[in-house]
Amino acid sequence: MLRIPCPWCGVRDEVEFRYRGDAGKSRPAAAAGLAEFNAYVYARDNPLGWHLEWWLHVGGCRRLIRLERHTLSHEIRRVESAD
Repeated sequence: MLRIPCPWCGVRDEVEFRYRGDAGKSRPAAAAGLAEFNAYVYARDNPLGWHLEWWLHVGGCRRLIRLERHTLSHEIRRVESAD
């Protein structure tokens, strides 16, 4: 189980959080076509190594955080507010 350090609540178990997606991927512009939005929503990489992710603290402060996690070891290197 992951132990995620929330900037407001402290270190909490993974069950208090919900994964919200890849934080390294940028949303397409409003004028982008259907293919670009389709790729943004459905095409996912399976990276090995450090990865930026969005997590929502649903069992606590209900704030969105961005963290950098190693996908093999699950080590968390950095956690920051979504602001």
